[in-house]
Amino acid sequence: MIRAGLALACFAALGCVAATALPRLVSPIKGLKASDVRDTYNEIHNGHPHEALDIMVSRGTPVHAVVSGTVRKLFLSKAGGNTIYEFDDAQEYCFYYAHLDRYAPDLKEGTHVRAGDVIAFAGSTGNADATAPHLHFAVNKLGPGQEWWKGEPLDPFSKLVEALPQ
Repeated sequence: MIRAGLALACFAALGCVAATALPRLVSPIKGLKASDVRDTYNEIHNGHPHEALDIMVSRGTPVHAVVSGTVRKLFLSKAGGNTIYEFDDAQEYCFYYAHLDRYAPDLKEGTHVRAGDVIAFAGSTGNADATAPHLHFAVNKLGPGQEWWKGEPLDPFSKLVEALPQ
């Protein structure tokens, strides 16, 4: 992968997708500062590229939608635990929130959310260390079929940091 000022996710077979094309994000965690976020996107976790940011917070911390969009999938997975797949209103990007302790009351597939709405609460479900609750946050550029599991991963670090106070 190549990183040079702009956040790029580069793959030999797929080419590069600029994360700078992402819509404006709001913070997924109220009170989060740029200095609180570490770029874990290029780390290797469990033998494969992480392709996400881990934002360390206390269990039960409210998680906010980073963009306005629609909750397309609520899913319990072995790796991610309680997860949310949110598509932006333009249906170009999928925002993935994982290791959630629980969902916000009344959240269900098809719910339209506004940027800043509480959608869940951080935790350590799935393969996360039970003693290290956090929000696992990832972004994928959707393809023509809008299959969230086949999207092109993007490093959201620079776009997220832009949205946060220093």
